[in-house]
Amino acid sequence: MKILVTGSAGHLGEALMRTLRDSNHEPIGLDVLPSPFTDIVGSIAERNVVRNAMHRVDAVLHAATLHKPHVATHRRQDFVDVNVTGTLNLLEEASRAGAGAFVFTSTTSAFGRALTPPPGEPAAWLTEDVTPVPKNIYGVTKVAAENICELVHRDTRMPCLVLRTSRFFPEEDDLPEVRDARDDANNKVNELLYRRVDIEDVVDAHLLAIEKATAIGFARYIVSATTPFTRGDLAELRRDAPAVVRRLVPGYADPYARRGWTMFESVDRVYDNARARAELGWAPRVDFAQAIARMGEEEDLRSPLAKAIGSKGYHRTV
Repeated sequence: MKILVTGSAGHLGEALMRTLRDSNHEPIGLDVLPSPFTDIVGSIAERNVVRNAMHRVDAVLHAATLHKPHVATHRRQDFVDVNVTGTLNLLEEASRAGAGAFVFTSTTSAFGRALTPPPGEPAAWLTEDVTPVPKNIYGVTKVAAENICELVHRDTRMPCLVLRTSRFFPEEDDLPEVRDARDDANNKVNELLYRRVDIEDVVDAHLLAIEKATAIGFARYIVSATTPFTRGDLAELRRDAPAVVRRLVPGYADPYARRGWTMFESVDRVYDNARARAELGWAPRVDFAQAIARMGEEEDLRSPLAKAIGSKGYHRTV
């Protein structure tokens, strides 16, 4: 299968290209930046670039985007050009080329203000049925692109799946108060409880989406590590998250103590990946319990693919 991967110089794009090059598929990398994983250098905002890249393509993995950290460095028009116009260009040219599947990488950031309940309220339980309330131009354009995917699917019947991925980048948190409070690895393992996913699992979800797209047609899926929490934990998570984690994963306390790590005092949202597991057959391998088990074996908790890609430096650069 010939698969066009957009954003091939980026973190997810490179991960997809590395994996596909080791498979029986023929990946073609498209990015505005040259890289060892970019075959075509050009912008998805330019229709001719997209049309030429779509020659004999069987499926599209659309990972190219301006990210949340770019809000500080790019104009709103740049976000519209890349995230909205670029997605429309890809969808229409993929349909014209007869592509059999289109997978759009969206983000849980699309939920926006729905992620943070008012003070005193339980943590939010996020499923695909929650209505997004975008809070910046990044979220607005990603939701718009999702809706264009649905529109083009309805009009052309081209199978199109939307994957709302949670955090998988290796860079430190973009908020100084989060970076300064704990060791970066401590933050990332904590986040596996409710808002992070490993890059290898993200790649698996995308490849499964290609396989399942024809049978499904159109759908949105949350792609995040499987949480140990349930809806019944939400009120206590907001008040005293360490108590909930001690109850559900009692083995975490000793490894954390040995490293001088601490749990977040409060958790304000939990991503539920049940629909992706049920409908895509997705079985994420990395979660909080797995990370705790590995803490006694090695210092670096990253997956082999995450280690190979390293950091792109999105969050520190302004």
